[in-house]
Amino acid sequence: EINFEDFLTIMSYFRPIEMNMDEEQLDRFRKEKLKFLFHMYDSDHDGKITLQEYRNVVEELLSGNPHLEKESARSIADGAMMEAASICVGQMGPDQVYEGITFEDFLKMWQGIDIETKMHVRFLNMETIAHCY
Repeated sequence: EINFEDFLTIMSYFRPIEMNMDEEQLDRFRKEKLKFLFHMYDSDHDGKITLQEYRNVVEELLSGNPHLEKESARSIADGAMMEAASICVGQMGPDQVYEGITFEDFLKMWQGIDIETKMHVRFLNMETIAHCY
């Protein structure tokens, strides 16, 4: 459960971009959204998304699907973490262990994805309200 103030804080991350933002403001806006997403996964707030934390989130997200077994969700999470390691660390040796995704790694992984316009709630745009009259 969350209270109303927490709800408003969470919804603020989903506001649309403003047309008059310069590059610096857009970059800050993007990082705020990605920081919010990062903290959803980093449940112990140690600055790193571990494999277990990622598994927990994936299992939670997929728990509503009765056709997907827990082991399938685990495989999805393991594959995604291996991909994250290859993006962020590159080729790893057989004895090397990927500790987890840091925020810097997270930024690398989301590079090139248009999070600014994809991660927003349309009804938060006040301009659309004017069209309703």
